[in-house]
Amino acid sequence: MAVAREAVERVLADVACPGGGTLISRDLVRALQIDGGAVRFVLEAASPEDARALAPVQAAAESALKALPGVESVQVVMTAHGPAAKAAPPTLKIGQHPTPQQGGPQRLAGVDRIIAIGSGKGGVGKSTVSSNLAVALARQGRRVGLLDADIYGPSQPRMMGVSKRPASPDGKIIEPLVAHGVTMMSLGLMLKEDEAVIWRGPMLMGALQQLLTQVAWGRLDVLLIDLPPGTGDVQLTLCQRTQLTGAIVVSTPQDVALLDARKALDMFQKLKTPVLGLIENMSTYVCPNCGHEAHLFGHGGVAKEAERLDMPFLAEIPLSLDVRLAGDAGTPVAAGEGAASAAYARLARRLIDGGMA
Repeated sequence: MAVAREAVERVLADVACPGGGTLISRDLVRALQIDGGAVRFVLEAASPEDARALAPVQAAAESALKALPGVESVQVVMTAHGPAAKAAPPTLKIGQHPTPQQGGPQRLAGVDRIIAIGSGKGGVGKSTVSSNLAVALARQGRRVGLLDADIYGPSQPRMMGVSKRPASPDGKIIEPLVAHGVTMMSLGLMLKEDEAVIWRGPMLMGALQQLLTQVAWGRLDVLLIDLPPGTGDVQLTLCQRTQLTGAIVVSTPQDVALLDARKALDMFQKLKTPVLGLIENMSTYVCPNCGHEAHLFGHGGVAKEAERLDMPFLAEIPLSLDVRLAGDAGTPVAAGEGAASAAYARLARRLIDGGMA
């Protein structure tokens, strides 16, 4: 006597699947055929992984059907008709040796002006100036890019409040991130937060080349490049391979900082990079409680140095707790209001009016 189809389906409706449901409720049974006492059907899984998970279920279904009166044989075929496994996304390696370049410094396609922001020593607030100036320029309608070229100590991701890893669909072109109206890129976005970069010069130079030429910067009025402190490989590579509009040197007022700032100025001059001007950072401190103005690092030293060298003195940026809090929070102070924000707004306007940004 032939086995009733309804009886077979009732048995299969009692066979539980991993994650809940049964073979019938999850619609996994295909091509059910009953020929006398022979039962044949297909189990169609969504993916190869699901098919492997259903192997015990297949065995349970065969066992339950063989116990059904009238069933003489059971044949179950497992298939996986889900989408084919996606190919692994292309990987992008940062830190290769630089490729040869002919013809001297070159322009970046789509970028009108490139300004390097440097300092002779660390700790003078160069990265803070870079992020805030970028935001101030963007607030005044400029299309601004910000490249964090401080390979060993990238800080712009934290200051700009971004942490997402940039995409590279083809393993060649990097899609930059946008924060506070600024298109930005940093090696820090490609690494774990506490991961150190331990590279020799050639890898350092290759990474800079990639961050300049393999990033889809789009159309920009100005690209600001936050340089590492000092006068090393990154500065040399940038000035020799990229056509810069000029450089801005940041210093605090005290003599020790100015000693190193002079070395940065000398470097740019030897590399035939125009110096657009000097900025005195941490120039004054105004007590938020009593309004008393103090000069913790001295005052006016950068202005005097600019006058001595016959270079533009671009701005005095005050020392303020708000600047530090804003940078740590990922929203540069230039994005808000107050004395520090106004100082950056004036600096941005001076660069725009002077045709430098």
